[in-house]
Amino acid sequence: MDYIIHILIIISIFVPLALSLDLLVGRTGILSITHAGMYGLGAYTTAILTKTYGVSFLTSVAVGILVTVCASYMLSKVLSRLKGDYYTLGSFGANIILFSLFMNLTPLTGGPMGIFNIPQAVIFGIPVTSTLAFLLVSLVFMCLVIIFMQMITTSRFGLIIQAIRDDTLATEVFGYNVKDFKTVAFVISASIASIAGSLYSTYISFIDPSSFTLNESIFMLTMIIIGGFASKRGAIFGAVFVILLPELLRFVGLPDSIAAQLRVAIYGAILMYLMYKKPTGVFGNYTP
Repeated sequence: MDYIIHILIIISIFVPLALSLDLLVGRTGILSITHAGMYGLGAYTTAILTKTYGVSFLTSVAVGILVTVCASYMLSKVLSRLKGDYYTLGSFGANIILFSLFMNLTPLTGGPMGIFNIPQAVIFGIPVTSTLAFLLVSLVFMCLVIIFMQMITTSRFGLIIQAIRDDTLATEVFGYNVKDFKTVAFVISASIASIAGSLYSTYISFIDPSSFTLNESIFMLTMIIIGGFASKRGAIFGAVFVILLPELLRFVGLPDSIAAQLRVAIYGAILMYLMYKKPTGVFGNYTP
């Protein structure tokens, strides 16, 4: 039972990550590979504030959002000078910079050793001591993000960023400041990733820089590629699929001597087959 609860908690953390990245990639048409860095900012902010300074969990989440908003705003202003593949390469560099900060700011982040014994969440004076209680908390956050994303994507702002994705020049002709809208989308996406990071660090009770590498950003991108761009159903499906598939492969009964290698091969083969049969993703509404 604890194993199932653990998987559900991980899913409830990664669904907001997939939805927030889809806002940027699927809805706005910005291919960014710095999402793991934004995720890490929230995780480290909560870990440092709750452990070192005794700040409450919800306050640390709010501060994490503020830190990520500032960082993502400045980063977006720099990246806005780049276009196409250069933008993607710039975001790649940004993720490396954030990873390097997590790795080398040892007095603050613990460096390669990370931060241990991160305190459990206490919400409105109620300690969240069990995994079931934390699952309820993470599900509440996930539902709030889903509702927020529904409001965003159906709003005037959501329609404008999709217009920017489809035809940037035409959107500029109608008088919209494309760079400002892209910056807002980037900041919103990063803020949601920060919340997921806060939940992750509190749940795991330990973080180190290895959780926020380029590989993690690509893993998040895989979710929305499989689920399909510009689709909330697709983002949710993609997150559930990539979390559950490796776990299900554990029960296939492969020989112990080659189980790990075969699981990776089977996992890759399934992903390739899915991409071959569904090149736009399972629920995709847009092809980059």
